[in-house]
Amino acid sequence: MDEAPGLSDQYRTASPWPVFIALGIPISELGLLFGLFPLAVGGLLLFGGSVIGILKESGYVTSTIRAVTALAVVFLAFGAGLAFTDIALVTRGYAVIAAAILLAVGGVVFELFVREQRQTF
Repeated sequence: MDEAPGLSDQYRTASPWPVFIALGIPISELGLLFGLFPLAVGGLLLFGGSVIGILKESGYVTSTIRAVTALAVVFLAFGAGLAFTDIALVTRGYAVIAAAILLAVGGVVFELFVREQRQTF
């Protein structure tokens, strides 16, 4: 009998991405709630990057650029909705738009300059 059925040495036991997603959501919410621009942008970048990372790690996406583009479009739409519908939420909307732009730029830079490393055994 095997003491740990279904587990193999080739798989890691835990992924770091859920922790960063769990941190990114409240950080961005605090920044958006209190109108703190850098905190909101940083939290949204942490959340967005972690979502892209978990999608790539789990094999749902082969190229990160499409996932980054889709998430950036969602952030842009949400930010535009905040910025252009109510006067009191303009700063919060601009924070989400800035995070979308930085996420898209970071995704393009990652795709262009970071090469996928393959391990050979």
